[in-house]
Amino acid sequence: MMISAKHIANEISSGRLDPVKALAISAHKIAERENDLKVFAHFPTSSAQPETSGSLKGIAIGIKDIFDTRDMPTCCNSQIYVDHQPASDAPLVTMLRNAGATIAGKTVTTEFAWYEPGPTRNPHNTDHTPGGSSSGSAAGVAAGFFPAAIGSQTGGSVIRPASFCGVSGYKPSFRLFPTIGLKCFSWSLDTAGFFAASAADNAFVAQACSARDLEVDELDTTAPTIGLYISAIDNQCSQDMKSALEDTIIKAEKAGAKVVTITAPDQLEKAHKAHAVVTGYEANLALADERFHNCELLSDRLREFLIEMSKITPQTYDDARRTANQSRKASHSLFDHCDVLLTPSAPGAAPLGLQYTGDPVFNRVWTLLGMPTVNVAGLSDAKKMPLGLQIIAPFGKDKRALQAAHWLEKLLAS
Repeated sequence: MMISAKHIANEISSGRLDPVKALAISAHKIAERENDLKVFAHFPTSSAQPETSGSLKGIAIGIKDIFDTRDMPTCCNSQIYVDHQPASDAPLVTMLRNAGATIAGKTVTTEFAWYEPGPTRNPHNTDHTPGGSSSGSAAGVAAGFFPAAIGSQTGGSVIRPASFCGVSGYKPSFRLFPTIGLKCFSWSLDTAGFFAASAADNAFVAQACSARDLEVDELDTTAPTIGLYISAIDNQCSQDMKSALEDTIIKAEKAGAKVVTITAPDQLEKAHKAHAVVTGYEANLALADERFHNCELLSDRLREFLIEMSKITPQTYDDARRTANQSRKASHSLFDHCDVLLTPSAPGAAPLGLQYTGDPVFNRVWTLLGMPTVNVAGLSDAKKMPLGLQIIAPFGKDKRALQAAHWLEKLLAS
């Protein structure tokens, strides 16, 4: 059962819950299921003590193991970085600590936040992947190990695992939160993100550590105008996902939401290829030292990917960046007649097995465009595995995305 960060904070501030006991709730859940789920890359051996002040006092937070931490190793799920101990925290980790959060541990990532999976299993069915690359962060929130966690997204590494694990995932607007101290894969795309039990919880944690105006108004019942985004990739959806999306649209309209159809412009269809080029070119440079000096310690999958990406020319990369810029300009008109867009978060539920973390096809474009996106949980397929829908708002309108996601969550739960 998931733990609400906002509820825990309210209970602590009212004096009804002691911060030490709040952390004990997380510790108990971890003791029960960590051996089965393998959420942590590093878990402190001593009992964590809460901070004495801050909005996040008594709240345990999982940290994806690509963010530097001064008191825990940062290994990136790579043999190259075994026992690597940074001297300082990544700024986002410092922001969380300064807000009173207690770091629960480092959560499993795929290798360098790419495709080679770690050992983490999906809490809803341990035979299935939790998604990636933020595998442990999503699974840990779903299992109640901690009320919130941070991850990162270069393609779909926040929204997809959030969808597969049935939690809220929030990918902010590009560079809204710092990525210094995060192991770089693509400097034009890497985005720090959050996981929590709900959109309201994600907004609370993100606001608490940043002082940005993000927290949702839980009393606001205003229905958004939703743009149902139609694109060429929709045929990749499972039948369960198609049915879930259709049923959600019907419920939303009955609840007072206006739903309009938004067809993907040609320019945005080109953005899928541009994302792949930008990612590959930048990854080859970001991991150049690892490839040249420790190539034998890379997984076969990553090594072959980097060798192939080294063939991308600067001209091809520059063309892809121009396509990305043109796509950002073209995207402005998507919201002329709606507040937010709605798409699937993934083609379907979490795939069976641990070797394949799923397809980020529904996330890549929005990452390239830098737009805020939120996974809305609360749906499932015929096998009771979670399905997620993705709310997208214009760049810089993160609060709008979170508020719309909150509205849709409440609708699906009713």
